[in-house]
Amino acid sequence: MIYKIGLLCLLSIFFTYVNGQDKKKLNVLFVLVDDLRPSIGAFGDSLSVTPNLDQLAKSSHVFERAYTNQAVCVASRYNLLLGARSTSTGLYDFGRAFRDFYPQATTLPEYFKKEGYHTEAIGKVFHVGHNTYNDEQSWSVPHFHEKVIEYADKSTRSSTREEALFANVSWAEANQLPKGAAYESPDVSDETYADGRVANRAMQRLEELKNTGESFFMAVGFARPHLPFSVPKKYWDLYNEQNFDNVDRTTNPDLAPKFATKRDEEISQYAGIPLSATVDPFPDSLAMKLRHGYYAGVSYVDAQIGKVIKKLQETGLDSNTIVVLWGDHGYLLGEMGMWTKHVNYEIANRIPLIIHHPDHNNGVKTKEFIETVDLFPTLAALCGLKTPEVQQPLDGVSFEPMFTSGKQDIREYVYHCFPRGGMLGEAIRDKNLRMVRWTPMRGDREVVYELYEYSNGLVETKNIWSEDHPEFIRLKAILESHPAAAAMRPESKPRKASL
Repeated sequence: MIYKIGLLCLLSIFFTYVNGQDKKKLNVLFVLVDDLRPSIGAFGDSLSVTPNLDQLAKSSHVFERAYTNQAVCVASRYNLLLGARSTSTGLYDFGRAFRDFYPQATTLPEYFKKEGYHTEAIGKVFHVGHNTYNDEQSWSVPHFHEKVIEYADKSTRSSTREEALFANVSWAEANQLPKGAAYESPDVSDETYADGRVANRAMQRLEELKNTGESFFMAVGFARPHLPFSVPKKYWDLYNEQNFDNVDRTTNPDLAPKFATKRDEEISQYAGIPLSATVDPFPDSLAMKLRHGYYAGVSYVDAQIGKVIKKLQETGLDSNTIVVLWGDHGYLLGEMGMWTKHVNYEIANRIPLIIHHPDHNNGVKTKEFIETVDLFPTLAALCGLKTPEVQQPLDGVSFEPMFTSGKQDIREYVYHCFPRGGMLGEAIRDKNLRMVRWTPMRGDREVVYELYEYSNGLVETKNIWSEDHPEFIRLKAILESHPAAAAMRPESKPRKASL
């Protein structure tokens, strides 16, 4: 009898141990990439050399219709880290500290921190620059900050305009500085640039976290392919520049409102880039060079991500870690004569999103619509955490049922926005069309609409809007079911520059 009781006790202890092991928290390795459009082999880009991301995609959910909520660095990262659309918070632009308006907000990493996770940020996670700053209380340890704008060529000793802006020097002061080069291709090591150092730091921390046994949420942010296209020569050498010939269309969509399109702006902050008043579109030789530099940046960051994932596997942490690859917004490379982002068109808003779950790793490509704001509740649910209760609006929906039961049609469309020319553009994108409503943010200008269909590709060619168009009427009703957009928040008080 005593023997039986002892055996039962041992079995009870054993099963308690096993169940405890089964219930160990999943870690999250969240990889953020600046200005990365889906120029990845796994997303069908035949030019791109991205072996590491292609390999990751083979055992992951690949979202081919993922979208940013606003095509600019600062807002897209607020959308991610707050789980809130810009139109809900009024945080559309640089220089708005979210805690000025939501002092008790709980960010995505902070939520994991409150649930007992170790959280840390390496590289660019929150946008730091342009009078915008890191959020210290989101992290268990101080943020490992690195540069976004950087040159191996040190022949110019003074800071460039964009370096100053990313160091939170005022616009007025930064505009007095010289422009930096748009690209360079020196024969240097990966660690010459920030992303190589970010990868090394992430690998070191993964090794240390393995030894501590802590559950973690680690955000690792890479800068390339953001301008300048400063990338070691070996990544430029992966490509033949002549393959980056001109895009099919270099003019604005027919009948598009002028304020909805763009020229100059970010790209013109760099030396050697002509203004559109002088040259429009760019000469083919310059356009090919810039595209070449962008793709070199994609391959460079692919290599750095590959190092981090390899270390995750070597530590054995991969068996218990969700890996997310997220591009903060899309990127135009001369399509319609436009460069970079900051518009409401398809290529500026479609993003790469890959989610690897250790228990659901068969590899799935899906055309399900997903927005950046959905990642907050999705990761919470995938990690078995309760539904977040936060001060800020929480606009996302959880895609956890897609992983656990294969549920489809969680979203029938995506919503995104961008303010331009004193007008707020709000967009609804479904399987075939995009409608944009432009509402004046001040004054009494009339509301303007755009409507595009995509049967012949992803570049907008003609605004087909008319007041009685049945698809416009349908999409307009969807948009009108959303709450009214919040007014833009006032700029926060600048802090001391860190240049």
